[in-house]
Amino acid sequence: MPSFFQFTQGNESGTRLTSDASPLLGRFRAVPQQSDVSGRRRRSSTLGLFTANNRGSVHVGYGALLSASGLDSYDNDGTRGAWEDLSAWERTWRKISDVWVEPKQSAVKGVVDVWWSRYGVLVLMPAALAIAWCAMPFPTYSFPGEDDDDRGDLGPGSGRKIPGHGEARVQINFWFFLFVYYGFYNVTALIWITKVFNLYSLNWWPQSLGFPITMSLIALVSIAVPIPIYLSPETRFLTVHNTAWISWTFIVMAMPVTTAFCILLTSQRHLKLRQSLSETQRIFTSSWWTGEAEGSIPRRDNRRRPNLSSDSFDPDNTLQVAAEQSRHMGGVRMRRRWLPASFVRFIWFCLALFVGLMAYVIGEAYAEIYLRTLPHNNLETIVYVYSWIITVHLLDALTGWLLGIREGERVGSYPLSWVFKLYFMLTYQTYVRALYARLRSPEQFIYLQILSSSTLIILTPLTMSRLYHRITVALNLTDQSYASYQKVCTRNVFIRFLAENVSMAAFLGSILVLHFGPNKDVYPYFAFDMKEKGDDYDFNLTFRASFVTWACELVASVCVRALIRWIFGVDVGMEGKLDLAVWPELLPTSVAVMFHVLQNMFFSIIRLQFH
Repeated sequence: MPSFFQFTQGNESGTRLTSDASPLLGRFRAVPQQSDVSGRRRRSSTLGLFTANNRGSVHVGYGALLSASGLDSYDNDGTRGAWEDLSAWERTWRKISDVWVEPKQSAVKGVVDVWWSRYGVLVLMPAALAIAWCAMPFPTYSFPGEDDDDRGDLGPGSGRKIPGHGEARVQINFWFFLFVYYGFYNVTALIWITKVFNLYSLNWWPQSLGFPITMSLIALVSIAVPIPIYLSPETRFLTVHNTAWISWTFIVMAMPVTTAFCILLTSQRHLKLRQSLSETQRIFTSSWWTGEAEGSIPRRDNRRRPNLSSDSFDPDNTLQVAAEQSRHMGGVRMRRRWLPASFVRFIWFCLALFVGLMAYVIGEAYAEIYLRTLPHNNLETIVYVYSWIITVHLLDALTGWLLGIREGERVGSYPLSWVFKLYFMLTYQTYVRALYARLRSPEQFIYLQILSSSTLIILTPLTMSRLYHRITVALNLTDQSYASYQKVCTRNVFIRFLAENVSMAAFLGSILVLHFGPNKDVYPYFAFDMKEKGDDYDFNLTFRASFVTWACELVASVCVRALIRWIFGVDVGMEGKLDLAVWPELLPTSVAVMFHVLQNMFFSIIRLQFH
């Protein structure tokens, strides 16, 4: 039999993508080998974990290995003629759609292939969007019957304590806040949830209504419910609490999850095998070989022998046909109660989303407690920071366990674990950045930076070593192969780099915009103008020390990358770029996640007093 092409099990170093939408989910692919073009420069040394020798990588399980030659040779030549026929407007929309609406690997690869474009989209874009959102000028009003001096006399002798997030200085227009500021906040949250469902490959909206109508209905509900609460004098006090608004956003973000759950129930997706398998399909199931019934609904009579026990072939025993039939039907009734694996996977996915959304409420409550008990000394500051670190990492570990990264592990989705790792890492970083505005001396900045950078530089290479991996395996903390474990650690370093930079860029930009902009009185947290009343927080100290801290973090990240490259031979930047190229939906989802988490940081420090 002639050999049309070579097929090597477990080796995908020469594969090429067959679809522009997403990689196949199979473990092996059989494709014709591509002849090497003379003079083509190979980049196999920069692939790190993406080589044929690392079969244990999580990417092997998803059939998503990309070789350097595959990335270089992947192009959209087949549609070049149709592209030239499009108008300028159609070309612009196609470019936007191929990156943000329906991501294509070729388009996303072109964005993330260059470092300045990659970090411009992943760092500068979400930071700029968040700064522009919080810089929208509010219609403000003075408090009736009180002048500024009366409202500002909140020093030590006034009998009232200034909260750490600042006392409300002006009243703001409720309708502008609801329809523009809070409405856009909720729309971003719904876009993030939708992108997460896209990674899960499930549409959460009813097919009869479609996405635009369902999205619009939930957005309308999100801004309609607070209106009677504001108009009622008995409940208006709730509108001045940031935690109440964030809790309502939590409910709004849970609506798509509830909608998807109801759709699955009404379509009977929780039942085992809604339609019978053919005899050919049953050959590949255990029911064919054991004689068990399959499905939860009646099917045509089994053409094979019934499920008989060993006593049925005993000539000295009476045939007990009725008993066998009742036993057979009992087995069918038991199988009706079983849940299909796809439905159980969706339940795990919902639990992971619930834990992730709860971080919003927990973080807001945590920040509220800290800000209302200011000022703090150096020890209290360190205790607050690292207690928040422990809280976030526990939630992150729980969500990571619920999601898994390999097929068969609960949800078993590497892209979803990637996004939620970014979500928790950025959630932790944003609250640490907000803390910088309430540090009183350069020593506090130095202490925090020494602990952060030394932990990153020393512990990261140690936790990536084979010895540490063997210890975790011996303690049953992981069952991953070393290559898969190393890949996850490298991914975490890349995600931490993104979270640190986007949070610090947003923080420094917001300080400038809110301190010198028209919303200075709406965000008194960044006012820094009450030193004469016992407030030692200083704008110059905060801005300069934060900028130096950012520079130190960049140096620490370069050192860690160099150590990982030198010790393990893995390029962190290449691994992150390949993740984004393999799963193009990661790019818009990551930007949506970062934008909304940054919005959450600014929303937690706005002072709400409505006119």
